[in-house]
Amino acid sequence: MGKRSTRENKSRLQISREEAGLTREKASELMEYISDDRIDKIERGVLEARPEEIVTMSECYKDPELCNYYCSHECPIGRKYIPEVKLKELSQITLEMLANLNSMEQEKNRLIEITVDGEISSDEKDDFKKIREKLDSIALSVNSLKMWVEHATNKGLMDE
Repeated sequence: MGKRSTRENKSRLQISREEAGLTREKASELMEYISDDRIDKIERGVLEARPEEIVTMSECYKDPELCNYYCSHECPIGRKYIPEVKLKELSQITLEMLANLNSMEQEKNRLIEITVDGEISSDEKDDFKKIREKLDSIALSVNSLKMWVEHATNKGLMDE
């Protein structure tokens, strides 16, 4: 049996593995191609994890948030383009999404006016930027809902 970590500054990966009740050795057995030594070095920040390793860890630990965390915090491209999605309660996700969709209803006609000619003129840029921000907020709500469903499925909280 592996020893229990007493390290104070645990990485997000280590916390996820431990919450899944796995030692590095057991995780390595389940993931087959990632050695326990490599897991240790990745968790301590000595080695960088490859994206496919993060996907495998996420599946093994039943933690869909790991992939989003990696993309939004570790990946140089993701840090620029991928927002962090926090796991929330279903009711909160639903209310946020409905609020965003309701506010977008007001912007729909303006978006049509702006884009009908295929150009965004200088006097339309501010309105377009506000609309894009609302669309980004809707996309974040959708991603949050997807993560909630995956989390609930992994934890057996909903029927498949």
